[in-house]
Amino acid sequence: MKDLDAIDRLLLDAIQHDATQSLAELGSQAGLSATAVLERVRKLEEAGVVKGRFAHLDATKLGLDICAFIGVGIDHPKRIGAFEKAIGAMPEVLESHHVTGRHTLMLKVRTQNTASLHRLIQALREMPGVARTETMIVLATQMERTELPIPTLVPAPKRRTR
Repeated sequence: MKDLDAIDRLLLDAIQHDATQSLAELGSQAGLSATAVLERVRKLEEAGVVKGRFAHLDATKLGLDICAFIGVGIDHPKRIGAFEKAIGAMPEVLESHHVTGRHTLMLKVRTQNTASLHRLIQALREMPGVARTETMIVLATQMERTELPIPTLVPAPKRRTR
């Protein structure tokens, strides 16, 4: 959905910072009625721009003390789909990205401790098509954003008339 106007962008920014705001609160920020906000938000959801509304949980307070990135090398492109489907069922795997370079995929994972991380790595290594893994354990996180930068409207260049 490339034709987002300034109000859509304002609503998206407001929702991603605090999805618990009421339609009336969003409307007062955007200069719209609650009904108009609801209509716009529904359109953004239907277009897939808004994928859901979530609470941001503190992993360490839930006992998930280990954050790691695992580079996975898959031995043949035909095996990537099955691997991605299998890791989709693993709750420890938070993200999976097809990347360039030495690895085929880069996974972001959260586990309780190094023993549970070791079990996860072993399970990954036993999957068909996995040629290698490389694990990088996060020692400290300075920044972890969940909000996306909303691109600002750039006016279309004026056409020359002859």
